[in-house]
Amino acid sequence: MRAITNGRIHTITNGIIEHGTILMDAGRIVALGEKMDLPSEVEVLDVGGAWVFPGFIDAHTHLAVGGEGFGMGHADYNEAFDPVTPHLRASDAVFPEDVGLQDALSVGVSTVGITPGSANVIGGQGVVIKTHGRTVSEMTLGPWGMKAALGENPKMVYSEQKKMPATRLGVAAVLRDQLVKAQNYLEKAKKAAGNPEKMPERDLKMEALSQVIQGELPLRVHAHRADDIMTALRVADEFGLRVIIEHCTEGHKVTRELARRGVLCTVGPTFGARSKVEVREKSWRTPACLAEAGVKFAIVSDHPFSNVRFLPLFAGLAVREGLPEETALRAITIDAAALVGQESRVGSLEVGKDADLVVLSGHPFSLKTRTLYTVVNGELGYRG
Repeated sequence: MRAITNGRIHTITNGIIEHGTILMDAGRIVALGEKMDLPSEVEVLDVGGAWVFPGFIDAHTHLAVGGEGFGMGHADYNEAFDPVTPHLRASDAVFPEDVGLQDALSVGVSTVGITPGSANVIGGQGVVIKTHGRTVSEMTLGPWGMKAALGENPKMVYSEQKKMPATRLGVAAVLRDQLVKAQNYLEKAKKAAGNPEKMPERDLKMEALSQVIQGELPLRVHAHRADDIMTALRVADEFGLRVIIEHCTEGHKVTRELARRGVLCTVGPTFGARSKVEVREKSWRTPACLAEAGVKFAIVSDHPFSNVRFLPLFAGLAVREGLPEETALRAITIDAAALVGQESRVGSLEVGKDADLVVLSGHPFSLKTRTLYTVVNGELGYRG
């Protein structure tokens, strides 16, 4: 058992506990409060009034599949020779010793969503992992969703290969075509129920997409421009899908449509140059616009395209442009947890949840703040 004592505990969902204690056992929070009698065998870490938050969550990254420190030749997040690869799994490429995971721990990021890239119309299945652990199996929390991409990236990749899709028309058509094939595959399997001889031959692509059709996995669509966002929403409406908009760069233009449908979004990477046409309107004001409309979102790094080490800073920059501080904190904690389907386990400090927390010298949005400790599953993953 381990206890963090004398901390200014920001639970996120139940206010702030001054001079509080968190008791952890078997990887979970078993008690927290202002005054607590601790068992004699507990390992106590007195943090001397430091600020304690739930471990931060980056809901959209390419951490541990991006070959950081090895060069792009070792990047494993784009299988860019087939526009339709739903059977790919990011978990098969996660490198637990990736230096980026240490970067994450150094700023208190304890959970990340890892996704295939956006070269393909359908890029494969992402995974949600803890940033501390020895093996992928040990680190995995669950599936992230099925990655899809609209806009410039698949157009660019496949036009250079002189094959479809080379236009936005083609990208949307390929996506619809595959979703219809998945519907047909499911229908054939349903009709053949109880008769193995009539069952369709196994198709890993269709099996993966069937999870999207049946609502078991969300379709997470890379869409920067407002028109691409609207295409994603139309496709979701046509097929009755759960959709999450990734990046949502021009989400400020379609807030009513997003809010009306209750669509979740990730926002980022906003830091850095406008590297292509579809991100020319990226702005730190977008999160505030989404919040004003009632859209739930997470602020993300898209590591390595902006570094996960700056995730708290990104939330702070959104505050500077009008996002309420509480909403910004939620965007890297409990709301980010909802974006990766793990809000019952992470994202807030509550009894029964995973013992993931970060101890900071001050406010997470301050440039002067240092990370003192990051705890993952009750284990010390980082000491500053």
